[in-house]
Amino acid sequence: MTGPLEGVVVVDLSRVLAGPHAAMMLGDLGARVIKVEAEGGDETRQWGPPFAGDDRVSTYFLACNRNKESITLDLKSDRGRDVLTRLVRHADVVVENFRTGVLDRLGFPVERLHELNPGLVILSITGFGHDGPEGGRPGYDAIMQGEAGIMSVTGPPGRPSKTGLSICDVLAGMNGAYGVVAALYERTRTGRGAVVRTSLLASAVGAHAYQGSRWTVAGDVPESLGNDHPSIAPYGTFRCADGEIQIGVANEGLWRRFAPLVGLDPDDARFATVPDRTARRAELSAEIEKALSAEPRATWLARLDEAGIPAGSIRSIDEVYAWEQTRSQGLVVEVDHPQLGPIELPGPPLRFDDAPPREHTAPPLLGQHTERVLAWLDEVEG
Repeated sequence: MTGPLEGVVVVDLSRVLAGPHAAMMLGDLGARVIKVEAEGGDETRQWGPPFAGDDRVSTYFLACNRNKESITLDLKSDRGRDVLTRLVRHADVVVENFRTGVLDRLGFPVERLHELNPGLVILSITGFGHDGPEGGRPGYDAIMQGEAGIMSVTGPPGRPSKTGLSICDVLAGMNGAYGVVAALYERTRTGRGAVVRTSLLASAVGAHAYQGSRWTVAGDVPESLGNDHPSIAPYGTFRCADGEIQIGVANEGLWRRFAPLVGLDPDDARFATVPDRTARRAELSAEIEKALSAEPRATWLARLDEAGIPAGSIRSIDEVYAWEQTRSQGLVVEVDHPQLGPIELPGPPLRFDDAPPREHTAPPLLGQHTERVLAWLDEVEG
């Protein structure tokens, strides 16, 4: 693997999405990622439909395990613990998302891991945090979207909804990966490893942004507003003659260019300021849609683009992956899967100027690289 983390060895003990996503991001950056699976494999190998191919390969598993090798170990056996011990000695990073205390019971508490390898960076991802009054609770993404307030500000008014993406898991993976990179950088100065901790709860609350400060500073409890923005108008979904588009008029300059396009006076006292427009959102939206209803979406998107007004289509997932802009950004990668052949996967979100395009490897079959990894251990220890 080539990339900024070339030469870094990651032992991925995690399962499902948050931990595997973090490890995949490190693999995208060039690290060697060795995914350690139980004999039955990561449970997401069985999650579906949809499955792909005659061998029923889980598309869920494919989404978060590219650029990895897979070995199978029974960590409750002497042999499994021995192999993991060897891996830890030669690793730079260990990623785990066991429930609090599980790794300790397997014989690998933090103290033992750092005894084996003082320079080891340990990423631990939990549901609610590793400590605190509810630190031991298991946490799946949908549970956390409710517990961490995301559902309360998502969906139609009065109908709490989860997002269509596993946003808490993915954010926890991203936060974990950047924490690992920071700890690796710190190690260049100190020579010591570190423990990086994040959780689905921390990642969700950390993403509250203005919805959080709305409460902590202003004492205002946010509520769901559908596709509208709580502090800006017009900003959301609007109906044209043949469907809906998104429009975002986020400042005064945009408003003064946008208003005449839909037949409004930008100095109309009803809508003169952002607070005025937000307070009269329903009235403003009705005025806008009266104008938009006269023309199709394509016409309005062209006019808005010409005026420099942020606006966009509402694309289905298949349309996103067919969109040339998506492909131009490297957001679709092709890999050669040992069972499925050439397949396309969602690609990494980072690009580095002047770096050559890298080749990605397919998510591995269960235990596909066990012998290779064991041979590598023999070589580095020999």
